Amino acid sequence: MASSLKNLSEFNSEPTGNYSRKKIGIVVSEWNEDITGPLLEGAKEALLKYGVWENHIEVKLVPGSFELSFGAQCFAKHEEIDGVICLGCVIKGDTKHDDYINMAVANGLTQVSLKYDKPVIFGLVTTNDHQQAKDRSGGKHGNKGTEAAVTILKMLD
Repeated sequence: MASSLKNLSEFNSEPTGNYSRKKIGIVVSEWNEDITGPLLEGAKEALLKYGVWENHIEVKLVPGSFELSFGAQCFAKHEEIDGVICLGCVIKGDTKHDDYINMAVANGLTQVSLKYDKPVIFGLVTTNDHQQAKDRSGGKHGNKGTEAAVTILKMLD
């Protein structure tokens, strides 16, 4: 179904495990903070809702979305971290810059996940304009941060 017709934060099933002892790292891009701030809040609220202890959620900021992969690796290399959520926003501009960033982040996060055998969740909002980003960070299409948190818990199941 096209995302224009669906709230992206509706799930077919909810996480069912005991997550109280799970430790989650969240890496958040400072670029487009008006989008990444609500993504972070959505992720934290969902983790708490499903039983992750607040003191088991650690947040680190990075300057932009390109730096999410390195931030994820910094978390993933620690044995006590069970998984990493990466949140950022890349809005299409007049050049192909967004394509390069999006592909680099997707490849980088995949490599970190495979290298450390841990879930690393791609919570990067990639849109054509600012309104689409707002719609996906707590607007009419839900919150990609919430979706990323549910995804990591399902992966930890």
